[in-house]
Amino acid sequence: MSGSAREHAYDMLRRGIADGTYPAGSWLREEDVAAAAGVSRTPIREALHRLQAEGLVQLMRHRGALVVGWTADDLDDLYELRSTIEGYGAGRAALHRTTDQLERLHKLCTTMDEMLPTAGEEEMQQLGTLSIEFHSEIHQASGNRQLAALVPSILAPPFVSEAFHHHTRLELERSFEHHRELVQAIEAQDREWAESIMRAHLRHGRQSLRRMERHLLLTPSEE
Repeated sequence: MSGSAREHAYDMLRRGIADGTYPAGSWLREEDVAAAAGVSRTPIREALHRLQAEGLVQLMRHRGALVVGWTADDLDDLYELRSTIEGYGAGRAALHRTTDQLERLHKLCTTMDEMLPTAGEEEMQQLGTLSIEFHSEIHQASGNRQLAALVPSILAPPFVSEAFHHHTRLELERSFEHHRELVQAIEAQDREWAESIMRAHLRHGRQSLRRMERHLLLTPSEE
């Protein structure tokens, strides 16, 4: 079994859960998904186990995989966790970043700013990936190995990158302004400034993401 088949199966299922192709409460059966993906059942089986580890599906003996999905409360919890951990990481990055790391952050900001005005569907997907790369670079710049190892798991949910398809361009412009200010704070080695901007950036992202909840079949929070 090739690595490309494994990754293709995983990416297809993960994206399908994120964009609502496989809504919460639906069943994923190996033979059906394998036919849709054009691969054998073996990479599909491995992909389903990975998705179960991420909390996106529940494997049921003799029945298949049940798409669990995420609730609005789950997303609130995720962004509260990100705000705490990534705010701390941004503050540390301001104190420990290297010149090379700072240069990469500047380049990522420039690339995203240049792509956004004419971005189509494919470019929006790339912007989502670049944004995660931007955050990951800050985690690396923190100099905290435990933080750098932990944070990828909270960026893993597909809704994080999928959100770029539901944000307005005005929201993305504001988000990228936060990126620029984050880099300024890190360059200035101002820990409190960097931490506060990261927290504000993530709060803004959570508010923007609420629109996405109407597109995905997320369970609304109870009032």
